[in-house]
Amino acid sequence: MTFPVQRPRRLRRNGAIRALVRETTLRPEQLVAPLFITPGAGRRKPIHSMPGHAQLSVDLALDEVKALWSLGVRSFLLFGLPEVKDDEGSGAWDPSGPVPTATKAIKDALPEAVIMADVCVDEYTSHGHCGVLHTRHDGTVDVDNDATVERLARISLVYANAGADVIAPSDMMDGRIGAIRKALDANGHEEVILMSYAVKYASAFYGPFREAAECAPKFGDRASYQMDPANAREAMREVALDLEEGADIVMVKPALAYLDVIAKVKAAVNVPVAAYNVSGEYAMLHAAAQNGWLDLTRTVKETLLSMRRAGADILITYHARDIAEHL
Repeated sequence: MTFPVQRPRRLRRNGAIRALVRETTLRPEQLVAPLFITPGAGRRKPIHSMPGHAQLSVDLALDEVKALWSLGVRSFLLFGLPEVKDDEGSGAWDPSGPVPTATKAIKDALPEAVIMADVCVDEYTSHGHCGVLHTRHDGTVDVDNDATVERLARISLVYANAGADVIAPSDMMDGRIGAIRKALDANGHEEVILMSYAVKYASAFYGPFREAAECAPKFGDRASYQMDPANAREAMREVALDLEEGADIVMVKPALAYLDVIAKVKAAVNVPVAAYNVSGEYAMLHAAAQNGWLDLTRTVKETLLSMRRAGADILITYHARDIAEHL
């Protein structure tokens, strides 16, 4: 039997047909917009390496949330910057700190907004590392895993008490998901969601974020607790451990350089998968667009679609406003 010549172009003939058969969707409600919150009022400090973004006081952050809400974005990931930092990062569990204050303000104005609170101490510590430091037997200084986990559970309760819908620990300490879940459940927060930064690589793409959050390490690096970029099998182990401890959503960070890992995770789990389209990925597209080398909207859409195709259900992206205006 002779079959007719196949013509896939029939399905690309015009925009309506292309939309009809489109395999992957990109919608504003799939996006999560990160925000950097500072104390005070009327404060806006532009982030040089992240055009269009700024550190915002709570009142201005609320204005930004309302603007994004009007574009269909429903979820927001909050990072806090304290007035004063110390060795332990104690500002992170201050009930009057920037994240709890912003959470309450946003929830009062938009009760249905999904507030995700990043849980880590790197923005709050004077040394810039993601936990409490200790000195090993060989004289090297590192983050104390268990002491840090205790602080992370404390922070999570403060954020849940303020009204956060999602607790998102980004520290990469062992056992923190189980400890946080236990603390939340014991204090009446059984319905609060845990979104684990399960697969967070020690990446070069975080540079602009460290300007935004003022959290570059004062010494060394984070390679002893964040993942080696060369490893993919290890990612699956991290995901499995966090799910066993009670994670409701698992995340891969960064996204663009780790599409293979997103795909592996998606194929292995039956919970939502988030991808964090990080600051360096954002900055390089904006830099190219500012030089006239790329069309920003088309490139952003293509980039985010690649993450959706790889399997990401949730896209945490600094491009939320860039792209939501065009969806």
